[in-house]
Amino acid sequence: MSTWLSLVAIILGVIEGLTEFIPVSSTGHMILVGTLLKFESLVGSPDKAELFYVVIQLGAILAVGYFFRKRLMSALTAPFQLATLPVVGSLFRDRSSSTPIKIPAAERLRTHLIVAFLPAAILGFLFHKQIKLLLNPLTVAIMLIIGGIVIIVVESFTNNEKRTTMLDTMTVRDALIVGFSQVLSLIPGTSRSAATIMGGMLGGMTRQAATEFSFLLSFPIMVAASCYEIYHYHHLLTKDMLSLLGLGFVTAFVVSLVIVAWLVRFVQRHTFLGFGIYRVILGAVILFLYYGMGLLN
Repeated sequence: MSTWLSLVAIILGVIEGLTEFIPVSSTGHMILVGTLLKFESLVGSPDKAELFYVVIQLGAILAVGYFFRKRLMSALTAPFQLATLPVVGSLFRDRSSSTPIKIPAAERLRTHLIVAFLPAAILGFLFHKQIKLLLNPLTVAIMLIIGGIVIIVVESFTNNEKRTTMLDTMTVRDALIVGFSQVLSLIPGTSRSAATIMGGMLGGMTRQAATEFSFLLSFPIMVAASCYEIYHYHHLLTKDMLSLLGLGFVTAFVVSLVIVAWLVRFVQRHTFLGFGIYRVILGAVILFLYYGMGLLN
């Protein structure tokens, strides 16, 4: 593995760690930076490049698992009880009900994560090949711009005071809204975090609650997707490739830990408006590079 290839792997790991959890589309950044650095040529084939992107994304996702390890482990290990089943009734329950359903927090969180996980998991599995066909600079640029406009509209023209739902007051209905919002992120360039956070906020969740639930939800959906992709490309796991993957994985993991900790604090006092503006600009830049200069062809 050459020094330059090692440096490119670190750069891409940093970009992945910086962009996976903020609502700006890590896919868009990977296409832009990876193409400009000619990563496919350096690594030897498009499949090897795709495997690298999947593995560094897994590194970023595992950082979330580590950061929220106590909450995720509590949800994972909470006993399944028949008494938990009434939580499904919260889909139709008025939040102001005088007889709220008392379900332990860990069991309730697990139920909400499962409900939100299923729509994108099922549709992603069924339409995997069709989704791959959309992975191109044009689609990514368009979705970056559309998503940026959505963020600007949500943050500028909706009533933040009406968003009062916290993680411990979520219902299955809230989880479903986030889950079906996550389906949109199957389109490259949409950004999974942008889709789930904006979906949660439009459904009435606070910015902080929507962000934290987006983080927690990223763990099952992205671990499942990454493991599926790694299995698909397992024949490419040579000794040299493993060294490259390890370098990118560790870089993405460390950078993601820092970004997740920062974003949890950031959303307590700031909006996502700046990210929306950035998305529109980035989408326009990709369109210019693709059509105007032919650099991303």
